[in-house]
Amino acid sequence: MDAVIFDLDGVLIDSEQVWDEVRQAFAAAHGGTWTPEATRAMQGMSTPEWGAYLVSAVGVRMSAAEASAGVIAEMEKAYAAHLPVIPGAVETVRSVSSRFPVAIASSAPAVLIKVFLDVTGLPVPVAVSSEECAAGKPSPDVYLLAASRLGVEPSSCYAVEDSTNGLKAALAAGMTVLAVPNPHFPPAADVLAQVRVLSSIADLPDALA
Repeated sequence: MDAVIFDLDGVLIDSEQVWDEVRQAFAAAHGGTWTPEATRAMQGMSTPEWGAYLVSAVGVRMSAAEASAGVIAEMEKAYAAHLPVIPGAVETVRSVSSRFPVAIASSAPAVLIKVFLDVTGLPVPVAVSSEECAAGKPSPDVYLLAASRLGVEPSSCYAVEDSTNGLKAALAAGMTVLAVPNPHFPPAADVLAQVRVLSSIADLPDALA
């Protein structure tokens, strides 16, 4: 194996709940009505995709671009107050990066990936947002782009994910997938059955060994 590619939300930062709370509050403030399926539907979507979803499915009364920009601005405020780094995540990435080239392949917008890297100072040479791709997760696009920028074949990459759509994306890219299931939004059992499951991100270095 030649590289390790990490998801961000739910793998390195405990942010899925933050995203959910911010989107729900934003929708309520702008004429939307939250639906039970909205949270899981948007996990893995690219920024343009979830912006459009907030308008078309949730009923936010503005354009998709305005909705996504508004939510991202609120997320930046939340991160400025507290960046919820998962315990052991920074140490794990440092350990893994001493043995493999590493990358981040995330549905988060580039500005929020940069906040994470600036705060943690992690040595991650390639960070890709699905904003740069034609489609977000479960499409494999963001993983394929990350592998390409690392200069390695997708089949020679490990991918580390937490959500159903993220796991599907990494599997579709042909990678060897390790799951650290999100405790707040557990992945589908049939998808977990296709990957190796870890109890925490801190277990990754030993799993790769």
